[in-house]
Amino acid sequence: AGLCSPRTMGDGFHDECGVFGIQGHPDAAALAALGLHALQHRGQEACGIITHDGAHFWAEKALGLVSEAFGDAQTIDRLKGDMAIGHNRYATTGDGARRNVQPLYADLASGGFALAHNGNLTNAMALRASLVTNGAIFQSTSDTEVIVHLVALSRARGGPAERLADALRKVQGAYSLVAMAGGEVIGARDPLGIRPLTLGRLGDAHVLASESCALDIIGAECVREVAPGEMVVLGPGGLKSLFPFERTDRPRFCVFEYVYFARPDSFMEGRSVYAARKAIGAVLAAEAPVPGADIVVPVPDSGTPAAIGYAQAAGLPFELGIIRNHYVGRTFIEPGAGVRHLGVKLKHNANKRFLKDKSVVLVDDSIVRGTTSKKIVEMVRAAGAREVHMRIASPPTAHSCFYGIDTPASADLLAHTMDTEGIRAMIGADSLAYISLDGLYKAAGQAAGRDPRAPAFCDACFSGDYPVPLTDHAAGRTGAEVTGLLPGRRGKKGA
Repeated sequence: AGLCSPRTMGDGFHDECGVFGIQGHPDAAALAALGLHALQHRGQEACGIITHDGAHFWAEKALGLVSEAFGDAQTIDRLKGDMAIGHNRYATTGDGARRNVQPLYADLASGGFALAHNGNLTNAMALRASLVTNGAIFQSTSDTEVIVHLVALSRARGGPAERLADALRKVQGAYSLVAMAGGEVIGARDPLGIRPLTLGRLGDAHVLASESCALDIIGAECVREVAPGEMVVLGPGGLKSLFPFERTDRPRFCVFEYVYFARPDSFMEGRSVYAARKAIGAVLAAEAPVPGADIVVPVPDSGTPAAIGYAQAAGLPFELGIIRNHYVGRTFIEPGAGVRHLGVKLKHNANKRFLKDKSVVLVDDSIVRGTTSKKIVEMVRAAGAREVHMRIASPPTAHSCFYGIDTPASADLLAHTMDTEGIRAMIGADSLAYISLDGLYKAAGQAAGRDPRAPAFCDACFSGDYPVPLTDHAAGRTGAEVTGLLPGRRGKKGA
């Protein structure tokens, strides 16, 4: 902890992260830590909190989980002030991890400025190259740092909110962010609303969070979601709402939040995530029944709500035929070559009594590379299952996401190069079926399905329909070209 210095963090690819902000509460740091704990699923590599006491900014940042970084009173006590912003970062490979911890902080001509960002800027490298040419000095490979430089250079009249809005008008991509400057906490959401951001209230204090579950943990009331293209300014005088960007009547919220990423007890776009996932399972059961099946088994934990919906709609028993070990982290020691084939059992183990001689419907949220799915099918067969039928609660993931959900390059996505029958043979299932894109839309509340002329969601990872220009991608730009660094990147899961 200590007075913040103008340093920055991040890596070349922004991932699915969690952000939190609170203004006007004497326990701002403790509440921010609790909020980040509720958002832990959105990022497990690192976390950070910056507070402001009216005179100084104070920072605590660390690698690891929130409970490890902010689990003692002494750490919280060092974070002084009645306003705070925080960030959880999802794990990626690459060097310089410690400097990559957010929120970012910089001493600008207008005063201290702190920023935490969930999403991805699709013209970050083009902007960065221009900034570097004009003398900017970058200390990270983060697209978020581009925003900081743009704020620093802004000549917009007014306060921090106006300068941040001016900076955001120059960027393309998806973002929900929280910033802190000038005695205010500022929240902003991209014009299409691709990434989520929720507004809450706790007594006289205002709260911003990526998901409503972070409001629940601190006892805050969920007021509403920040609208696409909206900026909210939380200050001593209350809440001010601005719409500094061109407004759209066709927002494109990320449909994958419903499929996998959001916590099931959150509400997004006015809909329960848990209810949406159960509905996905029910639609999947109608679209892809398994005649003669005996039981429905989720691939835990992400497949569980959809499996419940599938079982209820199909009139089949729901069983926990696979048990997940919740105490295995991403950094568990890699087994030696002789026992590497047992690695899948570090996370999952078959509940043999409920699988033997059964025709099993396995339900998972997605198949990305196929390696975990193959091992799960093999495990269920080894437990004595008569048949193994895989059902997937999303359409085939055939395209990379450039808007903040970290997926492999398209060439590494199984569905990009193989059809459903090829994938079925590869994972060894007796049958394989995905929910249709229309079915996913219906489960997410769009009764008419997907209108290709005006889709209600961002579904680019399934359809290849990217709603925001991919400026850097189209130009072939990478972080390596500009910075000399090539950060690694890995998918969200190995399924």
